[in-house]
Amino acid sequence: MVDALKRPPRKNPLVKTRDPLPPPLMRSRAALGFTARAAEGLFCLQHCEDCGAVFYPARDICPRCWSNKLVWREEASEARLLSETTLHNSTNVYFRERLPWRIGTVKTKSGPTVLAHIHSDVEVGGAVRLIARTDKSGQGVIVALPREESENMADDKVLRELSCDPKHRRILITDASGDLGLEMARCLLAAGATKVFLGLTEPWKPLATEKELARLENVERVPLDISQTQSVEEAAGSIGGKVDILINTAMHYRPGSPLGRRGITLAQEEMDIHYFGLLRLLQTFGPVMRSRAADGDNNATAFVNLMSIYALSNWPRYGTSSASEAAAYSLMQSARGDFHGSGIKLINILHGPVEDVWHQSVSPPKLAPSRLAAAVTSALQQGLEQSVVGDVAADIYERWRHDPTVLERELSQLKVSD
Repeated sequence: MVDALKRPPRKNPLVKTRDPLPPPLMRSRAALGFTARAAEGLFCLQHCEDCGAVFYPARDICPRCWSNKLVWREEASEARLLSETTLHNSTNVYFRERLPWRIGTVKTKSGPTVLAHIHSDVEVGGAVRLIARTDKSGQGVIVALPREESENMADDKVLRELSCDPKHRRILITDASGDLGLEMARCLLAAGATKVFLGLTEPWKPLATEKELARLENVERVPLDISQTQSVEEAAGSIGGKVDILINTAMHYRPGSPLGRRGITLAQEEMDIHYFGLLRLLQTFGPVMRSRAADGDNNATAFVNLMSIYALSNWPRYGTSSASEAAAYSLMQSARGDFHGSGIKLINILHGPVEDVWHQSVSPPKLAPSRLAAAVTSALQQGLEQSVVGDVAADIYERWRHDPTVLERELSQLKVSD
């Protein structure tokens, strides 16, 4: 049984922060197909379309018939642990700092035997549940978990390394002025966060959620306007070294297509929040977070950005807003290269229309702020790098994966009022 993780003591400022050292980085291009799916929490294996073979690890051709017609398909999680070993020494510095470490061979339901990291509560010969996640180097790995949830299961050091669990961590919500900020703070504190920093663009302005926020403990308000460079730099100078998880909740959605507007003022505001605001956060908070990725049990672990699903394919009704979100999505892809190997996970939360004042005229279904907040917390607990939230977003995402050019035509043919 895993012991409950205790709150880490305050860091001694005289002790050097441990440098973040990644697990082995090298993977083949074929193996990156596994990694891309693991980032979304999908456990997939390669299938040969010619002979039906299922195999692991990833290959460029089928080992049975040499066909190159290979596809990735999601697999059942049921499996059995055949054998395991506990490492007490390792030539890899990352594992050497985390010994002892369990690894083992697991027989999957579909046939292949895979090498997996082993949770502390798993017994040899017993039934297990397999999940795929990305490790600190950003590569896909397999983890064998107990079939049933056990007490303090998430506190196991293997899961703690692969997730971004809010427990005992300090979290910044960049815009807490609306219902989403309140619900996000509630969810994170319920998940065990030590402290939640609430960014307020206009801290002098009374909030509609003031009474509810006042009831929350371990909350600290900080002035933060991500559209202003000086404001972001001052916030980073004040709390940058304390932020373990940053969640960018700033949104600036305004209806309107390029031809439906006069002037570029609104489009500039959208870009200033969605793109340049994100860039300011990355440039100011990013370097410190990257340097603290191995700083004990409350290390910096995740940079989260909420964005519309229409970042993938433009919705003309919110045409310029969608364009600014597309720029933010591309920026997050670029930043993934900056953080690669550091241990910090960059997490995209792609959501549909939210139940707010700027989507009043949009037909249901819409996302309640409480559901979006719960989805963000769940993504952190699972260690996902991309999560699609809501029925609308799930539908758009599936169509985008199937054929993005067809989806573009579908959306462009909708009336701006649809």
